[in-house]
Amino acid sequence: MDEQQRIERGSCFCGKVIAAARGEPFWVNYDHDDDCRKALGGPLTVWIGYRQAQISFGSNVPKMFSKTPGVVRTFCEECGSSIGYIDQGLRDEYWLTIGFMDNPERFEPEAHSFWSMKLPWVEFADDLPRVPRYSRPRDPNVGDPSNRAKQQR
Repeated sequence: MDEQQRIERGSCFCGKVIAAARGEPFWVNYDHDDDCRKALGGPLTVWIGYRQAQISFGSNVPKMFSKTPGVVRTFCEECGSSIGYIDQGLRDEYWLTIGFMDNPERFEPEAHSFWSMKLPWVEFADDLPRVPRYSRPRDPNVGDPSNRAKQQR
């Protein structure tokens, strides 16, 4: 293994679930999506994208939950901390939430996704791209989670 390889660590609030992410994340973005907002309990989040093979968990793996077909969210079953999500439309990608990371200051967002769902009182003075929907290409054959979520309600 390259001794200079970046290794970032993450842990939940209680410390039961820990992880190491090896190498560079391929994408970091603000997310204003209402589905993520509901799952995380905040007005928005920052997602850090890694390939699944870059992430290794300690002896305690996160619990999984899916409300929206094709999207699996992970969290600590002890303290409830959100850890990340996997989306079938974004193959081989694992998205860790900024709150799970031990050094969140090291992850600077590159864009805003789901800008069309931004809460009107949230203001940003940056000049990052504001993308109405996904900021990453998704497999259209999987379907749009927003449409599937509406069908389940």
